[in-house]
Amino acid sequence: MYAGAGRAGSGPVEGTRPVLYDAVLLDRDGTLIEDVPYNGDPEKVRPVPGARAALDRLRAAGLRLAVVTNQSGLARGYFSEEQMRAVHARIEELLGRFDAWLVCPHDDADGCDCRKPAPGLVHAAARQLGTSASRCVLVGDIGRDVAAAMAAGAAGVLVPTPVTRPEEIAAAGWLAGDLPAAVDEILRRQQAVHPASGPAGQRVGTALVVRSDSAGDVLVTGPAIRAVAAGAQRVVLLCGPRGRAAADLLPGVDEIIEHPLPWIDPAPESVDADAMRTLTTRLAAVGADEAVVFTSFHQSALPLALLLRMAGIRRIAAISDDYPGSLLDVRHRVPAGVPEPERALSLAAAAGHRLPVDDEPVLRLRQDALPYRPADLGAPGYVVLHPGSAASSRACPPELAARIAGSLTAAGHRVLVTGGPDERAVTARVAAAGGTDLGGRTDLPGLAAIVADAGAVVVGNTGPAHLAAAAGVPVVSLFAPTVPFGQWGPYRVPTVRLGDAGAPCRDTRAASCPVPGHPCLSGVDPAEVVEALRVLVGSGGGGR
Repeated sequence: MYAGAGRAGSGPVEGTRPVLYDAVLLDRDGTLIEDVPYNGDPEKVRPVPGARAALDRLRAAGLRLAVVTNQSGLARGYFSEEQMRAVHARIEELLGRFDAWLVCPHDDADGCDCRKPAPGLVHAAARQLGTSASRCVLVGDIGRDVAAAMAAGAAGVLVPTPVTRPEEIAAAGWLAGDLPAAVDEILRRQQAVHPASGPAGQRVGTALVVRSDSAGDVLVTGPAIRAVAAGAQRVVLLCGPRGRAAADLLPGVDEIIEHPLPWIDPAPESVDADAMRTLTTRLAAVGADEAVVFTSFHQSALPLALLLRMAGIRRIAAISDDYPGSLLDVRHRVPAGVPEPERALSLAAAAGHRLPVDDEPVLRLRQDALPYRPADLGAPGYVVLHPGSAASSRACPPELAARIAGSLTAAGHRVLVTGGPDERAVTARVAAAGGTDLGGRTDLPGLAAIVADAGAVVVGNTGPAHLAAAAGVPVVSLFAPTVPFGQWGPYRVPTVRLGDAGAPCRDTRAASCPVPGHPCLSGVDPAEVVEALRVLVGSGGGGR
């Protein structure tokens, strides 16, 4: 790997560190400049339209910039290092100075850890820029760029060009039409989590926060709840029965009210007037100075906002595309595709709250709420394989999970197969192919403790993926595309996504698989899982 420094980055002013990103990493050919194969001639350098102005906007916003580029032409002898440096000098002449240049000089056959889609360049760039990969955004034009970003735990933006394959576009969680559009959205997301108004150094008394949904939904709202907690003396969380166990694990929550909301639950009971009156009375007793109602992109906050008004809560904030009348004091809107944790953080910011400077925008759990991990599971570093999901459309087919368990065991990994009490038959079948069966043996806190000591987790789009993100544990994501990966993928944790992102179930939000044979996941080769683990945790694996 070649690393070259540009000027020293100015970075954020102490005490004003941005909530989301410190740096933007950029692929070279096809992203910053027109792609001329194996170019060693500075005279052939042509910036993509709008590149200089877009980069200057990033610099003006205090973001550090680095180039991360594969240059196999060095290994193949098509140009020299001196010629490459001349090309880079010409790029800086046209586009301005970069804070760092990171170059992989190897070919695919070299097996290095720096050639994208491996994450080595991203990690190296983050170190050179004085930050972490999770605080970086990488902009590139092919799937290798996005995969390298994800494997490092960074955000990846795909700007398609004629060479970008359709399957790469389908798999990308964040798409932009061109480089200026990518910069627009980076800066918009950065600004969206910075409060424009609200308590300036003055904490409110009691804040009521709401997330009435499943455990995973509650977990991804955690950063926003911590932001509200930073600006309130007391935080009360209203959640539903499906999210209660996760609510108990969230930092920043002082009290929990559990009550089902029939306009949120996927299999709701009928609306009961007495139950709604009881809930309204209970909410009134909280004495909240404000309420922040968090919802998913397809849910409405307005029914609960009406009850909150009836409970006498003076200030209510929520995301609402529908006209709220007098139900909301802060009506917030968020474009499609934003990750759920950032979507929630932007609502907290609209209500006047932000995370403290020393709190990263990551998922987090209360460590005092986690039990000790059972000693009979052995040393940390095993691989957790969680095949099930409350929504069968997002579960890994049992026969595939069994083959994955066998392949992982054959590759030298220790495998723990986890699942709920109603998944014992599946976990037993999977573990029989290789691994220890923990089906039905853990509640959510117990599972969180097991996940926290894992080397990696192999899981679909379900709660344990977010437990892994909260523990900073790498994820091999068997992601069924019924919901957008960009919104619901593991957040700010090293991830490799597997599965057919363009399958017919894409964006259906189906709870049961609508396509015979579960094609979005059934085509995954267990060897891909083994390779993903090698990329994420090294060839030694999590369980060697």
